[in-house]
Formats: sequence, C-alpha cells, structure tokens
Amino acid sequence: MIFKRRKRFMVIGIDGVPYELIKDFSEKGIMPNFRKLIEKYKYVKTQVPLPEISSVSWTSFMTGMNPGEHGIYGFMEINNRNYSYRFPSFPLLPVKTIWERIGERGKKSVIINLPNTYPVRKINGYLISGFVALDIENAVYPRSLLSFLKEIDYKVDVDTALGRKDKKFFMKELYETLDKRLLLYEKLKKEKWDLFFFIITGTDRLHHFLFKAKDDINHPNHNDFIEYYKNVDEVIGKITEEMEKDDIPFIILSDHGFTSLKYEVYISQYLKEWGFLEFEDKSPKNLKSMKESSKAFALDPSRVYIHLKDKYGRGSVDKGDYDRIRDELKELFLSIDIENKKVIKNVFFKEEIYSGKYFDNAPDLVLLSNYGFDLKAGITKKEKYAISFFEGMHSQDNALLLDSYGFELKEYPFINDIGQSLEKYFY
Repeated sequence: MIFKRRKRFMVIGIDGVPYELIKDFSEKGIMPNFRKLIEKYKYVKTQVPLPEISSVSWTSFMTGMNPGEHGIYGFMEINNRNYSYRFPSFPLLPVKTIWERIGERGKKSVIINLPNTYPVRKINGYLISGFVALDIENAVYPRSLLSFLKEIDYKVDVDTALGRKDKKFFMKELYETLDKRLLLYEKLKKEKWDLFFFIITGTDRLHHFLFKAKDDINHPNHNDFIEYYKNVDEVIGKITEEMEKDDIPFIILSDHGFTSLKYEVYISQYLKEWGFLEFEDKSPKNLKSMKESSKAFALDPSRVYIHLKDKYGRGSVDKGDYDRIRDELKELFLSIDIENKKVIKNVFFKEEIYSGKYFDNAPDLVLLSNYGFDLKAGITKKEKYAISFFEGMHSQDNALLLDSYGFELKEYPFINDIGQSLEKYFY
C-alpha cells in the first residue's frame, strides 16, 4: 500500500521588518542564517493593504482577503450611532481564517503569537494570541495549555510603557519574550500539525523605540539593536534547519515595512482648521462631542470618514455632496507641507483599494504618507504635528517574503495574495 505524504507548512512571521534591513544585515554578516536562506530561496519585496498596521495586514494574510472582504480596517472602530469606540475582537471577525477552513478538512494547526486573534476562538489545534491580548487566560486555546504558559511565565508582549522610559529594561523584555516564545515552539512542534505559525513581534517594538540605533554607530543602543537581530537570526536558523531536515516547506514574511520617523501628523487638527470638523468641547477626548455640522472625522491611523446622513447618528452630509467633499479633502491633504516637504504621498478613495462584502464599513479616504510622517487621528492634540517618543514608523511598500516552496505569485505581491497561495497548498 502506498501512503500519501502528509502536507505540512511552516510560517515564520517577523513583525514590521523591512525588506532592505534583512538584505543589509545578511550581506554584512549580522544574519548569517538568513543569508543562507536568501542564497537558496526566493526573497522578494511585498506590499500590504492600507492602513499599514498589524491588525489589517495579519488579518489579510490569515484570511487571504482584502479588508473589504474581512472587514478589519484598524485596531479601533466607532459605533455609528453614538460614536463610542469599539475594539474589533477576533470572535467578531465575520469570516473564517485559513486554519479554520483547512481545519474543517481535518488539518491541524498551531498558531503562536499572531496579532488580532484575541480573544481566541476554537481551533483544530492550538492558538496563543498575540498583540492585542489583554490577559493570558483568554489568549489560549485549548485551556489545557494555560498551566504550561504560566509555568514558564510566558509573555505575550513587552511592557512598552516601561520600555519607553528604560531601554535596558526594554531590551531585557525583548529577549525574555522571544525566549518564552521559543520554549512554546519546542513544546508544540512535537504535536501532530499540518500548519504552524510562529510570529516574532519584538522586531516591531524594537523599531518603534530604537529605529535610529540601526545605522547610527554612536547611538547608545546601536549594539543592542544589532545583537537582538543576531538573536532573531539564530531562532530563524534553528526553525528553518529543522524544517529543511524534515522536508517541510516554509515562508518567512513581515506584515509591513518600517522607516525612520520625523513627525507624527494629526489629521483631526487639519480637519478642524479647514472647517470640516467641529466639537462641542474645547478639549474633546473622543468623537462623542463632535458637532452635527461636522463634515468629516478621522480614526487611527490615516483613515478619514465622511459624516453622512443616515449612516451616523448626527450625520449631516447629503449623499449628493459626498464626492465633492472627498475631492476637496483629497486636494487639501495633498497640499500639506511641513518644512518644505510634502506629507501625503497619495490619497485613496475607498473604491480604489477595497472590495467585498464589508466595503460599506471602509474609510471613505485613506491617506498614505511619505516616509518620515506618521498619520494619526490626534483628536486630543493641540498642534498639527509633533515629534513623537517613537523613532520609527510603519511603511506600506517594503514588507518582505522569503519563500522556500516556490509559490506562483505576481511580482510585488500583497500579503493577502500570499495567504491565498498558502491555503491552496493544502488542496
């Protein structure tokens, strides 16, 4: 009797890592394991849907869909009736993930530290949520795994609040978090699995707080930055070597790129200056005090919504004025200049970048900034832009993919295209 070889696949995610960084560090000998992989397999630049944040990108990958199809456009949304904020948690995701669809066909998955999977929902296998997981109890399926996680003092994420003030503590947290992640991998790799996700988010945290340390040899944390990447390279080398030994294909990918940050730019303050956004309060804390006369408002990051009648509780914009207002806003946003530099690279109307069942929930305009300008809603800010405590910001156009299998993808693929190809592997 001939037995069909069981199909298995490993996914290694390195959150927020740009294509150029890995290429540079590989060539310089900082990441020798990755250099070997680049020499053997396809290594390409990829792009991600807008906005270029983890919740949107990882959801697009794990569903194989664009945001118009899966309905996630940010970490926070608002209630259209009363303007209260709400967190689009994983149980509310209206579509199935890749592992859920293949799980219906008997395939077992292990998902470690994937963002936007909190609280967990049932899986044929194991799921440990990543950012944003508020507590470990609701971040684990099955719950029988909880005792092991507590035993090893598993960390979902670093303490960024303390890390912002104390870089020594921050680096210690990065290493401890990665070490715990590897302990969990060692345990679960022994289980029977068909699809395995192992996501490293420490890279994203390092970039936010210490991106300037990457190239500046005089930066007090330059060596810390380099050493952490050496450690990441060792982890990647260990896992990929094991996969190659067992003839298991794998991909390594990031959910967005990264670049240096000069200014945070606060969209709401421009909308107020232009007369599109008004509040009852002089110092608004949220959108609840937005006046009915407001024509547009912003949500993090880089999302602008037209305040339509019949869509929002106090909406005042007639549908007949919708296109005119969008055109006006696009022209105004493209005109923003800070220190003789254009802030906005492009302004997209929703129909230009989204399609699908949840298209109506999409932001009406999405702004793509030039490198160096990070776009925030900034409702509580007093100024239009400011220097942030962050040193780095997300970028949309320089994420990465290393592919040992050889997926047939178009040049410069979107992350959801990669997800689609991964699912097809199991059919």
